[in-house]
Amino acid sequence: MDRPRPYVQEGPDEELMRVLYREHAGPLLAYVLRLVAGDRHRAEDVVQETLLRAWRNADRLGGTGGSVRPWLVTVARRIVIDGHRGRRARPQEVDDGPLETLAAADEIDRALRLMTIADALGELSEAHRTVIVETYFKGRTVTEAAHVLGVPTGTVRSRVFYGLRQLRLALEERGVTMP
Repeated sequence: MDRPRPYVQEGPDEELMRVLYREHAGPLLAYVLRLVAGDRHRAEDVVQETLLRAWRNADRLGGTGGSVRPWLVTVARRIVIDGHRGRRARPQEVDDGPLETLAAADEIDRALRLMTIADALGELSEAHRTVIVETYFKGRTVTEAAHVLGVPTGTVRSRVFYGLRQLRLALEERGVTMP
């Protein structure tokens, strides 16, 4: 059986909160929305926290003769700033679920790729293979490779061009497609 609820007389704090909400919640929400780049949920949370702090400080706010809006705006701005600083101070928390579905870097795939490339390089002529190794795998410029190999830079450019074309064909024969 339902028990009758006792009559609770409203105090000055409750009336102050009604007035604060009625007069300031709308403009405060509009202000906070600009601060949080339009994130409505976050803005509503900030407004709620601001009004909660106003309720906690009702004794100080009730006695002020002027508008409380500057106080509310200041509190809301500080809440937004504190939230921003808090997110920057600690890394974002992530759920382990998506990490379980990601494939880990597999050394077998890398080894197979390297074996396929080495096999395809074996089909190139010695001259073409040497310039590709010097320029692509050792990271030398055409001029540096020409100096190391003792051939003109034009020869290195030509060998790189034709060597890469042969390498592409050799890799395609092995099922490796290149863009």
